[in-house]
Amino acid sequence: MDVGFLVFGLAGLLTLVCFMPPLAGRLKLPYSVLLAIVGCLLGIIVHVHGWAPSWIGDFLDSLERFEISSETFLMVFLPVLLFETALSMNVRRLMDDIGPILMMAIVAVVVCTVVVGVTLDAISPYGLVVCLLLGAIVATTDPVAVVGIFREVGAPKRLTTLVEGESLFNDAASIALYSVLLAVLGGHGELTASGIFNDFIVHFIGGGIAGFAMGRLACFLFAWLRGFPTAEITLTLTLAYLSFFISEHYLNVSGVVATVIAGLVVGSTGRTRMSPTTFEYLASAWEQFGFWANSLIFLFAAMLIPKLMAAADWQELVLVGVVFVVTLVARAIVVFGLLPLLGLTRLGTKVSNPYKVVMLWGGLRGAVSLALALAVTEQTGVPEEARQFIAVATTGFVLLTLFVNGISLRPLIRMLGLNQLSPVERTIRNQALAVALEDLQGKTDEVAKTEHIGTEVRDRIRAVFDASLTSVHDGQVSQMSDEQRVSVGLAIVAQREEEMFFDILKAQIVDWRMAEALLARAERLEDAIRMGGVPGFERAIVADVRYSTGFRLALRLHYLFGFQGWLARELGQRFANLMSKRSVAQRLIVFAREQITPLLGEAATQRIVALHQRRLDLIENAMQALNLQYPSYAQWLQESYLGRVARELERIRYRDMLEQFLISGEVYADLMAQLKSRWSHIDTHPPLDIEMSAADLINRVPLFEGLSADSLRAISKLLKPRLSLPDQRVLTKGRHGEEMCFVASGAVAVHLPDNTMIELGSGEFFGELGLLGEQQIAPEVTSLGYSKLLMLSSRDFHALLARDEHLRERIQVVAKQRLRAIEVWKQFSQASNAAPAPVPAPVSAPTPSQAAEAAEAAGAGSSDSGIDERAARALREAGLHEGGKPEAGGKAVPREAGQHEAPKHEAPQSAELHEADESQDGESRRPGVLGEPGVQPR
Repeated sequence: MDVGFLVFGLAGLLTLVCFMPPLAGRLKLPYSVLLAIVGCLLGIIVHVHGWAPSWIGDFLDSLERFEISSETFLMVFLPVLLFETALSMNVRRLMDDIGPILMMAIVAVVVCTVVVGVTLDAISPYGLVVCLLLGAIVATTDPVAVVGIFREVGAPKRLTTLVEGESLFNDAASIALYSVLLAVLGGHGELTASGIFNDFIVHFIGGGIAGFAMGRLACFLFAWLRGFPTAEITLTLTLAYLSFFISEHYLNVSGVVATVIAGLVVGSTGRTRMSPTTFEYLASAWEQFGFWANSLIFLFAAMLIPKLMAAADWQELVLVGVVFVVTLVARAIVVFGLLPLLGLTRLGTKVSNPYKVVMLWGGLRGAVSLALALAVTEQTGVPEEARQFIAVATTGFVLLTLFVNGISLRPLIRMLGLNQLSPVERTIRNQALAVALEDLQGKTDEVAKTEHIGTEVRDRIRAVFDASLTSVHDGQVSQMSDEQRVSVGLAIVAQREEEMFFDILKAQIVDWRMAEALLARAERLEDAIRMGGVPGFERAIVADVRYSTGFRLALRLHYLFGFQGWLARELGQRFANLMSKRSVAQRLIVFAREQITPLLGEAATQRIVALHQRRLDLIENAMQALNLQYPSYAQWLQESYLGRVARELERIRYRDMLEQFLISGEVYADLMAQLKSRWSHIDTHPPLDIEMSAADLINRVPLFEGLSADSLRAISKLLKPRLSLPDQRVLTKGRHGEEMCFVASGAVAVHLPDNTMIELGSGEFFGELGLLGEQQIAPEVTSLGYSKLLMLSSRDFHALLARDEHLRERIQVVAKQRLRAIEVWKQFSQASNAAPAPVPAPVSAPTPSQAAEAAEAAGAGSSDSGIDERAARALREAGLHEGGKPEAGGKAVPREAGQHEAPKHEAPQSAELHEADESQDGESRRPGVLGEPGVQPR
């Protein structure tokens, strides 16, 4: 075929397509139905156009010479349709309903195949395999017409997600069954349930893995293409085709699933990897690609209908009607029979009956079914009568679903009331309308005065506003309960938060890695509000400041093997994330006060602000501990953040000057180059130095002062530096007698049996009595803030004492003093038990150093040793640490208050913090489970 006529024919078809959407709107027909009608007419006219002028005849001749094969449908158009649908879907909403979606996409295909095959085999002479093959072909659904109707009538988003999600995956299931059955029909396989199942599982899961890998690879490559939107968009187009073709022809897995998963990955992750403006262009570009592909595939498929139906007889037409009824029955079995059963499991979510009715009736078929039927007609190994029957039955069935289901679907949705807003949504809409119209009415009056517009004209415009305000009858927010108003307000603020995080990504205030984490957290917060209301929000904000899974794993490796690099990166990322969250949380409070108050009222807004203020407090407290321990890194983060904001403001200012023609394009380009050079230093991200070198930390422990260089080197090889997080358990019950700890920086809390505590600061150590076999009590020890500890195992402790006589003497002196303090404690306990009178019998008071040592010894004994709690309290009140200061109530504070002092606040402690820290120095050991940071026990 001449290339010029090929281009002429395609251009003519696209020109015809341009007028289809407005024509479909005027005729009140679904767009796909109109395309099918026009395609059928073209399929007839191309064979009888002797009456037409030469240029129309040449156009119709070019269409007639188009070689439209099944491979053209599947390889040229299908990847674009799948990728476009997947790209526009919200992955989190898809995962919320993944149970019903997979039920409709997989189980429904199998049920439809079996029911259609068995029924037709009983009433037709074509055989079971042929009838099953027809069932697999007609099982695939086409969402284009249905979704178009949903958008026109305003159907709920969840219903759209269910239908689109089903169509994305059922193509894969249908094509997998089709391939197996076609091989059986051609004599290249056997019809066994296990064979079909295994083949389907391999194709489906393998396609998912391949699509995920290629999608992630594309997201990685976006970083290399940043700043070149045309290149980034082109990469997404090539990804759609490459994921389909490579999976089908080289990996022998489902190309449909691979393309869908790749599109979902790019849609969820790609927006943080590509340049911010590109993602906005991407949606428009793929909407255009999808429009072209959908329109052309329907036209080409419809043009084949006259050819496929030319030899149909009345018996085959009767079977078409049977197929139509049987597929509805099979779909009803799944929708009304299996979906409710799925809802009883954890994988299922409840689907209302109106949704089920629309899902039953909205299972329209389209171009994919016609393409598969056309592929059967191209198989010479299939008997001629079987090819004819499948072609006629599929074509007639597709036409019935389009003209019967498609045309009646819109009235059905309206009859079920699915195009109506819920009472809460209607109230919010009316309130928003009232607030907007009142504001606009005032602004319109100001414009009229400024422009000197006459009073009569102003009165007419004002009458339009007054009539609209009068029509809002149920706009009173008081009709909603307080809980409803607060939940609605929190949902609005959560959506605004997600947009704010995306805005700071576009402004390049954060990089894509941080933006990805922040957006994921914002989406989880929105889900928590949607599912749990106010309680869900409160749980989510507490979880939001917890340590990530990556952080926990990095900390575990740090304790097991001493790895510090990963932990430092995770700590730096947490620091930057908290700073970004704090900035957004502050702006959200302002947004709520300014925008939510007129919409939901003062009372609801105050509660919303209070909830977000609590969230801000949690973030501030989590940051405070980091600021105290790493002040230089905190200063760099603040400088980087402010510098990025300044850079964005400068960029916006230059852009405004360009749009107002104050500067030329050449001047703008020069200014942007200077801006990039001026602020390049803020993109250099220094690593966080957690300062965990054993040699450096040893110098902070007074006990090691005066030792020889050789002794210090030997000690540094035995001591294991460990970073303890706020409220992490350092020494727990069951670990005493196995290790001791030196506090090189920060502070720890020793929790006494009377529920009070003693703080040990830098230079202090604990756990040595247990190693010496003098264990008395064993309370838990937790870290206050971020503390740097030096851990010494029992074996290394005894080896160290045997090697260094001077150090052994120092530790033994301290141990004897602490044992003496414990004896004083016991005497006081016995005296208290023997003389319970208001004035206790006189007991020799321990010296301050003895009391401090006794308090330290409390870090090495057992809480269940039978010592009376009053005695423990007396011990705590008896004296101070050496070098410490008394507080009210006799509390001893660490020597280094100041920068290592733990922040104090009222954040609730997590239950995770109460799990035993089995170890920090072996395969069977693990660091304490982390909860909210920076909580100081009282």
